[in-house]
Amino acid sequence: MTVEIVCADARDALAAMPEGSVQTCITSPPYWGLRDYGLEPVVWGGEGCEHEWGEDLAGDTRTDNFKSWANNARDGNPPPDAPHIARSQGTFCRRCSAWRGTLGLEPTPALYVEHIVQVFREVRRVLRDDGTLWLNLGDSYASSPPGNKATGWEKWKTSGLAGAKEGSQYLDTLDASVGRKANTIAPGLKPKDLCGMPWRVAFALQADGWWLRSDIVWSKPNPMPESVRDRPTRSHEYLFLLSKSARYYYDQDAIREPAKDPADDLRRIAAQHNGNKSVATAQVKGLRPRSHKGSHFGRGKTAEHQLGRASSMPRQDNPAGRNRRSVWEIATQPYPEAHFATFPEKLVEPCILAGCPEGGTVLDPFAGSGTVGLVAERLGRHSVLIDANEDYCKMARERTAQMGLMTEATLEDWEGWSQGDDGKFIGSVECSLP
Repeated sequence: MTVEIVCADARDALAAMPEGSVQTCITSPPYWGLRDYGLEPVVWGGEGCEHEWGEDLAGDTRTDNFKSWANNARDGNPPPDAPHIARSQGTFCRRCSAWRGTLGLEPTPALYVEHIVQVFREVRRVLRDDGTLWLNLGDSYASSPPGNKATGWEKWKTSGLAGAKEGSQYLDTLDASVGRKANTIAPGLKPKDLCGMPWRVAFALQADGWWLRSDIVWSKPNPMPESVRDRPTRSHEYLFLLSKSARYYYDQDAIREPAKDPADDLRRIAAQHNGNKSVATAQVKGLRPRSHKGSHFGRGKTAEHQLGRASSMPRQDNPAGRNRRSVWEIATQPYPEAHFATFPEKLVEPCILAGCPEGGTVLDPFAGSGTVGLVAERLGRHSVLIDANEDYCKMARERTAQMGLMTEATLEDWEGWSQGDDGKFIGSVECSLP
């Protein structure tokens, strides 16, 4: 098994990959407004324009140096007392709708969603027709407006969904969308609002052509404490399952979970009613055979009910376990060499097992420290890891090199890829750890 690491912007790396070359994508992109990753700003949109950039938009985010972020899969969620510092929210071209900045630091939710949609259009291209996307996203709350006074950024892009006209713009100024007005953060958001970013992204991807198949709740038994008094502490994130086509590869049996014994419910309910088993039996309903019209038990009663043995109904469970449910309780998992919580391996495992057969290829375009690659190799899958942050790529190289897995690729390495008779793509990457 190989782990190929590409240190580049996700859009550039994905554009260099062959169409239909990976089976599944498992990733967690930068969350909106979470932190500055220390990357050089890149240009989004405005192809062919000789850009004239306005002034930087001054935003507010958590410092990159806080050491105790441990509440999400991407790079840790800053606790309430993490220091705030001013960060650039990029700048707009005075001549077109282009924005120059870092993914995740967009001044508006709509702009962030548009950029995420652009990235995952390329992901969809490199996926096989029966491929899937497992997308982890956390949410955030709108904070007080930064009160930006910069000028020259009056135009900004629409959400960029399928069917929208190319280059269409809102001609409204950003007065009402980046916080100049005292009661607004962005259109529709007020201070203290839950932004709903995971669902904004999920619905945008759905509108752009993806099949939205499941909203999996990642429940964390060890969430970061929050100093809030007017809402519950956040202890979950979303993991969306999306597919490229209506029919796709999904190994249900590979991720089945143990079926619950009805006797456990009987004992629990009886204990709640002073040991009264008749109450428990009445509340716990088992599976019953289909009733046929005109039969002796046509009112839905089984023979066991008719003979007074309702509690002895035969079980009809799948011996391999029940279908996996949509709430996964998985603890966050720190990585000793990083100051953030990495993708928990137990969160990645079922995604790979269900989404990619042995010998297939898994993609992570926002790879961070390379957890997806580690788990993929252990489960007998190849992987392609992409990240623009050189420090993260170094971590991924070190982690995978410890297992003797890593081959380091460049964008040019994909130019010679060809498709074999079995439909798999064959590469010519021959790299070693420096």
